[in-house]
Amino acid sequence: MFFDSIAYAMGQAGGQGGQGSAFSAFIPLILMFAIFYFLLIRPQQKKAKNHKVMLENLKKGDRILTNGGLYGRITDMDGDVLTLALNDNQSVRINRGYVAGLADPDKKAPENPKEKK
Repeated sequence: MFFDSIAYAMGQAGGQGGQGSAFSAFIPLILMFAIFYFLLIRPQQKKAKNHKVMLENLKKGDRILTNGGLYGRITDMDGDVLTLALNDNQSVRINRGYVAGLADPDKKAPENPKEKK
């Protein structure tokens, strides 16, 4: 008898239910997706679009930073292959997709601390 009253108390009141409660169950999921979209997905898409535009606008003479941490100046371009001059007598060829960004033209590449001594 005691368990019957608890089960009755936990049931739906008055037979109301159906569409209203099903929709209200999805409201938190919809809100979480909206929050993730505006805080994570949209900024990442914007950043990727800006990076793609930067890669398309690379030209000879630009100072760049690679994903591997190399600073260099573009001396030659052959499709997606860039030739970087690291210093006066060293150059390296990289794929355009491995360019992390433009190096600040006002700053020099970081110096080796051993050379300062």
